[in-house]
Amino acid sequence: MNRADRIREAIGSALAPDILEVTDDSHLHSGHAGAQPGGETHYSVTIVSAHFDGQTRVMRQRGVYSLLEKEFQTGLHALSVRALAPAENI
Repeated sequence: MNRADRIREAIGSALAPDILEVTDDSHLHSGHAGAQPGGETHYSVTIVSAHFDGQTRVMRQRGVYSLLEKEFQTGLHALSVRALAPAENI
């Protein structure tokens, strides 16, 4: 299982999102800090989940980062998070 699949699994099982998009952006960061020849270091995610209702942007991002703590410990260098409640996904 690659890192993108592990990210999908961790977020999907914890947040039951309506929408979950995971993009490996590593190729855009070649030569930058944290980039590795094999990629899988820089990702962006878009998540739409009722779990985010009533949460601030910071709470949402902290929650997603905590779900992926193991990935950060094993080579994930950067993660861009777009986390929305269903009513915000217009």
